[in-house]
Amino acid sequence: MAHIIVPQAEAILDKEFKVLDKGFVRLVDYLGGDERIVQAARVSYGSGTKTVRQDQALIEYLISHEHTSPFEQVVLTFHCKMPIFVARQWIRHRTARLNEISGRYSVMEDEFYIPEKEQFQFQSKSNRQGRDTEEVPAELKAKVLDILVSGQNRAYEDYQKMIDSGIARELARINLPLSLYTQWYWQIDLSNLFHFLKLRMDYHAQWEIRQYANAMAEITRTVAPLAYDAFEKHVLNAVTFSGLELDALSCQLQGKEHHLTGIHKTEFEAKLAKIRQLSSK
Repeated sequence: MAHIIVPQAEAILDKEFKVLDKGFVRLVDYLGGDERIVQAARVSYGSGTKTVRQDQALIEYLISHEHTSPFEQVVLTFHCKMPIFVARQWIRHRTARLNEISGRYSVMEDEFYIPEKEQFQFQSKSNRQGRDTEEVPAELKAKVLDILVSGQNRAYEDYQKMIDSGIARELARINLPLSLYTQWYWQIDLSNLFHFLKLRMDYHAQWEIRQYANAMAEITRTVAPLAYDAFEKHVLNAVTFSGLELDALSCQLQGKEHHLTGIHKTEFEAKLAKIRQLSSK
């Protein structure tokens, strides 16, 4: 196959998409786009690119029927800068190839994530890994901000003292906090990228990593707009019900009370709220 050039993607190569206070996402390189997906899908019966409408219909069919292999033909390489705690969530997606800056070889920069005060929230009472919606008093926000900043400054000063004293970088780094910024090159095929975006753009994901996913979604839409629109329509904005939830939905349609409780009820109601939200657009 000939090398495929996507003019819109060429226009954003190496452009920084700012994320959080000091982070970014950049598209370093890409292989293929919508055209490569349909070429790969049609190779089995020897037919190439057709009209845009036909290509769009094929891509939507592939997405909606979970035929993922043609999307694996498209590969994106990102340069990302993020706090370490975000990177540790991110790296759980083991379907990518990455190379991260090493504190053994490099002196780490004095760059730490400092959240906006709007992000200071209490621990959720119903979600062990989430934040509550209750407003945090301004004086407490100021106190937390001071704790974070003073702790970061002290940790980096100690790190710098050890570096200046000739202590090995791999030892000097070990007290640096999770708010320190790191960088990596991250390469992934489009099928697995869609899976990443589905999980990390979801409201369950931590707010900070959602901001990176949103930036990467914008880049992905530029590289493969037909594929991204199909992903948005058939995956990102889709709602899947479990067997228990289908029983509850059936009860509601019949005007009966369902028997879901606890987290099952919360998740079911969240899905219904998403449907209402999507239908109101």
